Amino acid sequence: MILVMSGTVNGNKIIKRLKNKFKIVATTTTNYGANLAKNSGADEVISRPLDKDDLVELINKKDVKVLIDATHPFAKEATKNAIDACEKTGIRYIRFERPSINYKHPNVIYVDSFDEAGEIAAKIDGKVMHLAGVSTLPKIVKYLDNNKLVVRVLPWPDSIKKCLKLGIPPKNIIAMYGVFSKKLNMALIEEYEAEAIITKDSGKEGGLKNKVDAALELDTKVIIVKRPVIKKLKNKVVCKSLEEIERILANVYN
Repeated sequence: MILVMSGTVNGNKIIKRLKNKFKIVATTTTNYGANLAKNSGADEVISRPLDKDDLVELINKKDVKVLIDATHPFAKEATKNAIDACEKTGIRYIRFERPSINYKHPNVIYVDSFDEAGEIAAKIDGKVMHLAGVSTLPKIVKYLDNNKLVVRVLPWPDSIKKCLKLGIPPKNIIAMYGVFSKKLNMALIEEYEAEAIITKDSGKEGGLKNKVDAALELDTKVIIVKRPVIKKLKNKVVCKSLEEIERILANVYN
């Protein structure tokens, strides 16, 4: 049995690639993600956040031999828990990491945190569009007037409620499910007259390229929060392609 920590586009791609060769149990944090994992071919899906002890219990119960961590690059705690669980149970850990995109452009500003992003955004005249998810929004609203901030979030009631609770006016809430095209990103930036966007280094699969390309074409500033450094990943196997994962699994199961 292989455990795939999913909830991402890449996680579902991994499941589809391996489903005919291995039994797969997948984990996600939402029911929506669980449905996607199931449709991708997972034999079993658990749709709730799991801490280290939960993962250890699951690994032992399902006799998991390999854990593939395909969680989001910013899901720092999930990755730490996965590594700790693998070390405790002695199974193989594989991290799948989507490639970063590095921009060198005067309108692109890289920062180390969302607090830093908020501080920079506060100095920009005009509206700022937040394209980095509702979970990071509390760090941004500390620095910006709510009427100046436009947010795009997933079209889930909880996400919209969180925005309203933080004081975001309904007219400034865009509830849509992506990934979005460059054309649609441009249309939204123009419609809301955003002078800057805030996003995170989620890679091409996370829509970063389309967001940045759209903003730059409109001469809009881009604030990108860099990926967190996860010290526990040092000396761990990190793959950037499905072929790499298949080669490792072939060695493990031969």
